[in-house]
Amino acid sequence: MTIIDYLRVPKGAVKKKKRKGRGQGSGHGKTACRGHKGQSARGNTKKYKGMEGGQMPLIRRVPKRGFTNKYRRCYQIVQVERLSVFSDKDIINPALLKSRRMIKDAAGLVKILGLGKLKKQIDVHAHAFSRSAKAAIESAGGKTVLLVKPSPIKRRSSNTKKQDQSIRGL
Repeated sequence: MTIIDYLRVPKGAVKKKKRKGRGQGSGHGKTACRGHKGQSARGNTKKYKGMEGGQMPLIRRVPKRGFTNKYRRCYQIVQVERLSVFSDKDIINPALLKSRRMIKDAAGLVKILGLGKLKKQIDVHAHAFSRSAKAAIESAGGKTVLLVKPSPIKRRSSNTKKQDQSIRGL
């Protein structure tokens, strides 16, 4: 015999399934834990989330307004005056801003805004700049480099659909 033959499931690890509606001796007989009468006691009931038993549900009573744009780009904002903590000739990128706790996510989009003045010559790499921020950085002798923004949606061209269909034999 091998070691596997001696292995046992720990006591209490495997529970027996409740057998509902199998007589009074099971403890789950008669109404089978469904209570007396009503919609939930009957068979084939499909109650949806927010069901209020015939009353007009809250989700239908409350008016709907506005919408959420799922393609919205949300920038993390850094003011030009906050960049003065870096030394001259520094290359500032989202990873460096994250390490200095100026932004929360290095993988997210970063926008530099032009509040305040800058006296140091620095290179700033970001996804967007305001006109005043770009002017402030370049007037101090620095450079602004635009990083590539990730596209919000990936669309398939009609040609790839036709190619897929021909491959599948449709």
